[in-house]
Amino acid sequence: MNKTNNGLYIQLYNIHGLIRGDNLEIGRNVDTGGQTRYVLQLAKSLSERNEVRKVEIITRYINDKDYDEIYSQRNETVNEKLSIVRIRCGGAKYIKKELLWDHLEEFVDKTIKHIKSSGELPDIIHGHYADAGFVCTKLTQFFGIPFIQTGHSLGRSKYNNLKAQGLDDDEINKRYKMNLRITAEEDTIFYADKIITSTRQEADVQYGQYNNSASGKFDVIPPGIDLTRFFPFNEKREWHDEEQKVRDHIRNELWRFFTNMHKPIILALCRPEKKKNIAGLIQAFGEDPELQKKTNLAIFAGLRNDIQEMPELDKDVLTEMLLLMDKYNLYGSMAIPKTHDVEYEVPELYRVAAETRGLFVNPAFSENFGLTLIEAAASGLPIVATDDGGPRDIIGNLHNGLIVDVSDSKNISKAIHKIIDNENIWEKFSSSGIRKVHDYYSWGAHIDSYLKSIKSMLDIMKQNPKTFLATGKKLLKYEKLMIFDIDDTLIGHEEAQRKLKQLIIENHPQIGFGVATGRTIDSAINVLKEHDFVMPDIIISSVGSEIYYKRENDEYFYSTGWEAHISSMWKREKIVELLSRFDFMKLQENEAQRKFKISYYHETNEKNLKSVIDTLVKNGIKANFMNSHKKYIDILPYRASKGRAVRYLAYRWNIPHENILVAGDSGNDEDMLRGELLGIVVGEHSGELKKLKGRRRIYFANEKATAGILEGVNFYNFLRKD
Repeated sequence: MNKTNNGLYIQLYNIHGLIRGDNLEIGRNVDTGGQTRYVLQLAKSLSERNEVRKVEIITRYINDKDYDEIYSQRNETVNEKLSIVRIRCGGAKYIKKELLWDHLEEFVDKTIKHIKSSGELPDIIHGHYADAGFVCTKLTQFFGIPFIQTGHSLGRSKYNNLKAQGLDDDEINKRYKMNLRITAEEDTIFYADKIITSTRQEADVQYGQYNNSASGKFDVIPPGIDLTRFFPFNEKREWHDEEQKVRDHIRNELWRFFTNMHKPIILALCRPEKKKNIAGLIQAFGEDPELQKKTNLAIFAGLRNDIQEMPELDKDVLTEMLLLMDKYNLYGSMAIPKTHDVEYEVPELYRVAAETRGLFVNPAFSENFGLTLIEAAASGLPIVATDDGGPRDIIGNLHNGLIVDVSDSKNISKAIHKIIDNENIWEKFSSSGIRKVHDYYSWGAHIDSYLKSIKSMLDIMKQNPKTFLATGKKLLKYEKLMIFDIDDTLIGHEEAQRKLKQLIIENHPQIGFGVATGRTIDSAINVLKEHDFVMPDIIISSVGSEIYYKRENDEYFYSTGWEAHISSMWKREKIVELLSRFDFMKLQENEAQRKFKISYYHETNEKNLKSVIDTLVKNGIKANFMNSHKKYIDILPYRASKGRAVRYLAYRWNIPHENILVAGDSGNDEDMLRGELLGIVVGEHSGELKKLKGRRRIYFANEKATAGILEGVNFYNFLRKD
């Protein structure tokens, strides 16, 4: 892979939601919120720095008639240094983040293809949220790329809030895939070289809930905001025509709801999620007649057309808002507009609310940070916010509002009164927010701290390089692969073994070496060591049901990507139950059995074996049935085999089939030998392979075992320098 020292190449991973180069659709759904805005602004700000050469946002490809065509653009250029790369996984339709977990291994595979095709590894990968943390963990395991993580929200905190709302564990896992998320977060904490949090509370308390928190390397770097957009309401300036149109539109929209537009506006801006506690704010307003007389309430809860057509959880929150509005008879004093333009209208919303001497409320049960609080502060709008999470730090820095325990709605209304009813307090909070936001929350300050943190991390890693898969970086360079069966193929001719070993060593910088065997991983390693052979980059073991990659220290790492690929529709217990009725089928010993391989001995004819296959088919079992040496049967998931494993590797690592040489001697090698790969059938092979004679790209060697491999290598002129 090419490498340059002319600045940093940084990849930011923001997998879920909707992200594009401008005019973000914040609030379009629950997965497109403050995180999306933060990642885009971080990327843009990084791309403006001389220390940074290239920035990519890696996200999911979406081709869905309900969404803008930009999300189906594979590569969107934002500026000369910044682009958005879209990776397809789980099909092309939009999928909410909870349903993406089953497709993240596919995302990893295709990201590796992107990295290889680009010709260079990034200097830094930065994951945002648990799903991106999962992907970046896999990438750093393969390549040793320095890995930064930002959680944005954490599974254990959400789990605790959901339990407090009365949901049981089964429902939480069904809706939110919480076990998968928390497991991924634990792994991310362990493997990340740096975890960036917005507040000290997030690092100490929220991450403190995790078993691996002690191994976390935390840096507290509060995010910034664009102060050219979020400027004070009282800043003297000439309004451009477009700006005036936006202001007029906002006022007209609010007039549709309010009978008295001149009262202070209590503003809330968030996605329609239970955890945002919108109901608590409406209850606080609805149960306080004095507050209703003095103020108006405006809640912008995402974007919507028809509530009936929205996702169930969004629908529940919005329906509850309408029911509470009706319950407390808030018509004329409460606004719930259907849409708002994030890019242009939201900054004006803060200023319009500030002009009325109103305030901003964040009533969420827990808030990791709260960008909207900083935006409100910069605009001169005082705030009332939850005491759980980031708002503690924000108000501690800016002194521009109050934090409260939002579990009791009366606390919210009391805090609002304290600010609204006292002009001096309102002025004090407003001016303090405007003044101090420049010191704490500008993008310039954020990027300075971010790049300083990266430099410190890279300096430490130069002194103590991380252990990673040696194969990872090598496979990015390999243009060819040699993958051979072990027994009676790679091993079986001592003199030829020595010659082949030397050839592999001499060509290893350009050509990768692997084995594909019926043996288990431990058995394969042991037999290769017994024969003093080169330890392979890749071991396909248990007849193709498992793949392992070599680490730096000659240990091997299990491919969860392959497991995810083959696990679909695998019904191990059902297969064992069905085949127990056949007397001629005897399960092999426990050590021969694997999670994705069931192994039998048999002594029977083709007719009886056909009845076994027919039984599986009639019972809806999709499986791969392998008969080798006329006495062994292996049953695997329908996607698993030696050949399919080799083709998976070819796809993942972007190696053409015609650049892969394979060799075998028995029936379980057949599908590896067929097709576009370059195949060698060694001499003294089993009779099951005779039917392949005469097929294109299959060479039948005269010599046995390793000598037959050398014969095939020469036949294909495989080691030629192109």
